[in-house]
Amino acid sequence: MNKIYVFLLFLFPYIFIGQNKNPISINKMPIVYNQERIKLSLEYLKERHNLIQSTPTIVPKIIVLHYVGGGTLKSSFNYFNNIRIENGREYNKKQSQLNVSAHYLVDRDGEIYQLLSDTLFARHTIGLNYCAIGVENIGGKDNPLTEKQIIANAKLVRYLKSKYPIEYVIGHSEYGKFRKSKLWKETSATYFTGKEDPGVTFMQKVRILIKDLNLKYEP
Repeated sequence: MNKIYVFLLFLFPYIFIGQNKNPISINKMPIVYNQERIKLSLEYLKERHNLIQSTPTIVPKIIVLHYVGGGTLKSSFNYFNNIRIENGREYNKKQSQLNVSAHYLVDRDGEIYQLLSDTLFARHTIGLNYCAIGVENIGGKDNPLTEKQIIANAKLVRYLKSKYPIEYVIGHSEYGKFRKSKLWKETSATYFTGKEDPGVTFMQKVRILIKDLNLKYEP
């Protein structure tokens, strides 16, 4: 285990819950959430999660960490800003025309950008969208996530845990563990895709920094 992360494990609680009342810097960069996205979100909740709601809101219980796979902050924002999913993603489009998105984007320098309200619905993790906050990181398998992103994700998790009844923090690659749990809500037993983001090492390092929060990683 890297000694710096052992050190930070003990240092972080004092940084984040000490005298500083504003321990995290979040840049607002909202995506379009108009009537069309609302309509598609409500349809997704009904068709995919079997939830009939009048507003596309969630009660966050899970934080899911992702990576975008490629591109930049600007290109990723532009992609998520589209309301309808691209034609090239045929399998996903058959399930819903709603585009994928996330609540946060974390750039390679550790800067955090909020795309939509924590309690608004976003499509990012099959079966769990109705209760999950999605955090996307700029990078991917061929462009490994940075140490600054590790620290930023840990800070963001700590911040969100202080605001909501968060019980779990998982990597996107781990969401399949929830398929037989009470939290899983997906109307089709066959709608599932394998994921590898954001990477085992990334998750291990983030978890070291948030160990004191006692969050769960599987049901």
